Amino acid sequence: MVVCVCNALREQEVREAARSGCRDPLSAYAALGCRPRCGQCVPFARELIANEQAAA
Repeated sequence: MVVCVCNALREQEVREAARSGCRDPLSAYAALGCRPRCGQCVPFARELIANEQAAA
């Protein structure tokens, strides 16, 4: 599933960034070499990261 249309980021990429230690969307996006543009994806990215942290 695409999380961020502006940066073409997929759910799996955001989850992997979270598993690598990123604790918020901004750090996850930075680890993936981009930053949020329009911001519509940030709440969903935050949710994905929280789910990965809870599962760890």
